[in-house]
Amino acid sequence: MSIILIMIPASLLLGLFFLGAFIWATKEGQFDDLVTPQYEILIEDKQIKDVKHE
Repeated sequence: MSIILIMIPASLLLGLFFLGAFIWATKEGQFDDLVTPQYEILIEDKQIKDVKHE
């Protein structure tokens, strides 16, 4: 029974940590461009540099 008193707060802290990491990543723009990365392998290197500087 005493393990529950340890595991519930630990799981809440872990959940809050991941929620904070998600909010931080969202504010930093981690999820802004979800389309371009999947096509970068098909584009020549010079074109990628041009696209990233726009």
